[in-house]
Amino acid sequence: MSLLITNISELVTNDPATGSGDLLGVRTDAAVVLNDGVVEWVGAAADAPAADEVFDAQGRAVLPGFVDSHSHLVFAGDRALEFQARMAGESYAAGGIRTTVAATRAATDDELAAGVARHVEEMRRQGTTTLEIKSGYGLSVVDEARSLEVARRFTDETTFLGAHVVAPEYADDPAAYVELVTGPMLEAAAPHARWIDVFCERGAFDEDQARAILAAGAAVGLKGRLHANQLGEGPGVALAAELGLTAVDHCTYLTDDDVHALRDAGTVATLLPGVEFSTRHPYPSGRRLIDAGVTVALASDCNPGSCYTSSLPFCIALAVREMGMTPGEAVWAATAGGAAALGRTDVGRVVPGARADLQLLDAPTHVHLAYRPGVPLVAHTWSA
Repeated sequence: MSLLITNISELVTNDPATGSGDLLGVRTDAAVVLNDGVVEWVGAAADAPAADEVFDAQGRAVLPGFVDSHSHLVFAGDRALEFQARMAGESYAAGGIRTTVAATRAATDDELAAGVARHVEEMRRQGTTTLEIKSGYGLSVVDEARSLEVARRFTDETTFLGAHVVAPEYADDPAAYVELVTGPMLEAAAPHARWIDVFCERGAFDEDQARAILAAGAAVGLKGRLHANQLGEGPGVALAAELGLTAVDHCTYLTDDDVHALRDAGTVATLLPGVEFSTRHPYPSGRRLIDAGVTVALASDCNPGSCYTSSLPFCIALAVREMGMTPGEAVWAATAGGAAALGRTDVGRVVPGARADLQLLDAPTHVHLAYRPGVPLVAHTWSA
């Protein structure tokens, strides 16, 4: 059944072929037709074809659904006390992940799935229609596999992150844990994953370990991505560029060489400003990356420890206020940029043939996402 959405004040298409000359491919006084889960037609409202049903946008803005390319939704437990301690002056370190590991291992599959469902619905109410979900709070063969099985119920963009931190029972023998991750754990996890990820950071995994884990994943068909340069300068971003990974996430502390390597490799820099908000670390410079020609994505990094937000509108507002990005650049990064970070061309755009994933704002333009921070502006979503 076809649906005509008309009387759109501003339609963000992310399509440079519109001829509008702007990054977002904005059309005004626009309409769009959805049919059988795809965008069938885009153009001026006055030229819109007939459809089975009509939705009047009442002079409001329509955007592609947000593409959240980095989240950790399969977990149990709560780390509010850890957040409270950070706000009182304690520093963030990767070791807090082990608190969530204990709670996640103790939870049933149904309990984990209920938590994911709650957060996915929370994201949808805030405009997210495509998301990636990582494992990483099981850190055992059984618990990593079942985490991915749960995640796969909600998205095809699942990531094996057995290399989040060294499991507590291997604290004195990290080499043995890397052997576990690249052997039995990978074998159990791979059928449920599209991606493999490593936290390449002090307190987690070094460059050689990350390289070995990514190579093992590639050998069984998993595409690679990295957490890198969150806590300080390090080798992770350069490694991601060297290996030609689709994306590398965090990118908070970058050298000029890191920036140039990302640009030359075409690796997407996924920025996670909710993390800096929640850890009081310096924000990465989106402006520096964009001016250098690096493709930038924005994602939530929703997790119970370092960033417990599911709101990409909040991340857009932070990117504009704290990272030197314009509202248009931030919206592009949370839609088309997120799609690029997942190697996708069927989402993050409103063009004929794309998935029918859109959102309606209770506002006349996309600028209001940053102009009115904290306000629930998403009035409706459509998702194929």
